[in-house]
Amino acid sequence: MHTTRTAVAAGAALAALLATAGAASADSGTSTATSSTAPSAAAKAHKAPTGDGARALCRRVPRIEARISRALKRLNGPDTEIGSVARLQERVNNAKAAGHTEIETYLNNRLTFRKSLIPMLTQRNTDLAGVSSWCGTHDNGKGSAKDGGTAK
Repeated sequence: MHTTRTAVAAGAALAALLATAGAASADSGTSTATSSTAPSAAAKAHKAPTGDGARALCRRVPRIEARISRALKRLNGPDTEIGSVARLQERVNNAKAAGHTEIETYLNNRLTFRKSLIPMLTQRNTDLAGVSSWCGTHDNGKGSAKDGGTAK
């Protein structure tokens, strides 16, 4: 009985929505002539970039550094820390000892991916240090779109 009422209510709501949409489309009889001269919302949303985004990146550097440091600390943490490589390695060892080969395979694939994150994040941290240095010498990216990135 409860599912019947729900189905009837959903059907009524759908019918009301379709009726409203049909009436709205009937009211806009000159939609093609008017909309072709005005810029569409999609055209406004996709503007061409005016620069390389240096200023915005310089503003985000401290937050990005903190996020990368936090992730590296977690990955390199002890086996008691959730998300660490050591903890996942311990889970792989436990699955192997218990004879759960499917679980071991699944966890081992996750472990391989998690281990690959460490060098990638370390490289990003190194790259970000260069960006931070650049931002410090170029007034945090102000004017980089106009003058090719030289400091003012």
